[in-house]
Amino acid sequence: MTSKAPHPDSTDALKSKMSVQKDPDKFFVSISEGEKKPFNFLRALYDGCIAGGVAGVVVETALYPIDTIKTRLQVARDGGKIVFKGLYSGLSGNLVGVLPASAIFIGVYEPTKQQLLKSLPENLSAVAHFAAGAIGGIASSIVRVPTEVVKQRMQIGQFRSAPDAVRLIVANEGFKGLFAGYGSFLLRDLPFDAIELCIYEQLRIGYKLAAKRDPNDPENAMLGAVAGAITGAVTTPLDVVKTRLMVQGSQNHYKGISDCVRTIVKEEGTHALFKGIGPRVLWIGVGGSIFFCVLEKTKQILAQRRHPKAEIQK
Repeated sequence: MTSKAPHPDSTDALKSKMSVQKDPDKFFVSISEGEKKPFNFLRALYDGCIAGGVAGVVVETALYPIDTIKTRLQVARDGGKIVFKGLYSGLSGNLVGVLPASAIFIGVYEPTKQQLLKSLPENLSAVAHFAAGAIGGIASSIVRVPTEVVKQRMQIGQFRSAPDAVRLIVANEGFKGLFAGYGSFLLRDLPFDAIELCIYEQLRIGYKLAAKRDPNDPENAMLGAVAGAITGAVTTPLDVVKTRLMVQGSQNHYKGISDCVRTIVKEEGTHALFKGIGPRVLWIGVGGSIFFCVLEKTKQILAQRRHPKAEIQK
């Protein structure tokens, strides 16, 4: 993030203004200081699109095989074997959705958050972040859900390419087939974003109090990884239900979210709701660490290009 170095005489005043809040340039709660610059919608949209896209592509490419294994574990019924070939199936189609999804999320999330932070008392900033994250998630789901459907269908070997997947899904199931499991997707992702936000906030506040300083980039990445891993574990049942509904296609094994849960528990036992928890926790935990590092580095590069002579501070 680009900012001018404070005058020495104003250092104490700035420190006295430190508060827990959501930095406009970050996805997660952070402890920042000083006065906020006026919110620039177009800059936030551009920077979020570029930085989020780069970070998302790096994480998705690096950890995609783990996600594929997780998906195959969740889909497999008792006695089913897990295939370890084609672990990158659906990657290209999934990457296509990263950039627009990031742009939509930031474009909706930032102005919503800013308005809520102005409207609500300072001690309710977490509520503003929770609500804005949910609204941004709903908006970005327009892109994320079809992307997820195509990705998971390819991961389990239903289709060989993303274009074929889209064409055949629409031909066999109609346009609504691209939004299979939409309700379960929101059921998983909205709580996930909110829970991860709260965990990360508390971890970061606690770390700052213990260390008596703000966490640096590697420490933020570590805290993000811990928050992601915990959230990933807690929301695994929601992810299993979402996966089952998305990949069932026209077979209609499950009639909806509640029927899916009842059927899984009845036929496979409660433990089936936690299938793939190991790969999921590993994937989200490590992915969170990589994402934060790449995201912050990309934003730093963008800031340096905008203000090449300005001092870049974290």
